[in-house]
Amino acid sequence: MSRIAKYPVDVPKGVEVTLGASEISVKGPLGSLTQFMLPAVTIERDGDRLLCKAVAGQPNAGAMSGTMRALLNNMVTGVTKGFEKKLTLVGVGFRAQAQGDKLNLSLGFSHPVVHDMPKGVKCETPTQTEILIKGIDRQQVGQVAAEIRAYREPEPYKGKGVRYADEHVAIKETKKK
Repeated sequence: MSRIAKYPVDVPKGVEVTLGASEISVKGPLGSLTQFMLPAVTIERDGDRLLCKAVAGQPNAGAMSGTMRALLNNMVTGVTKGFEKKLTLVGVGFRAQAQGDKLNLSLGFSHPVVHDMPKGVKCETPTQTEILIKGIDRQQVGQVAAEIRAYREPEPYKGKGVRYADEHVAIKETKKK
């Protein structure tokens, strides 16, 4: 059985959890999220805690109980605090500008790159070379950050490109004649 599933998910005050037959919804001060419940896992409410239990006889039930517990914890954290990813642009002339639900990027191409933000994800640019992506759904915030990084990934010789703020890029040595 998964070890992470043994720990309960604490539900803070102001967060409302609704257990349905096939889905679970979490509503908090920042918004609401719903998640399909896995058939190999049962979720039990114990006061202000949620417990994920594996259903006996189901394949991969132990692993799925840990997965469901992690998804529940991310939902509760998302509706209370939210998630954010920080990207930095490294390169001469690389710029970012947030305009409403669009992010305009200047990444050294012959054309500007415009990225449309999905519903539920907000984008800010504190400086021209920093991008903050915020939202309540952890998976969606990470996916948007990965899509923006994919426009120009950091290259290994000068390190130019879009990178995560905490990412370390190993710089290679150039060829010598």
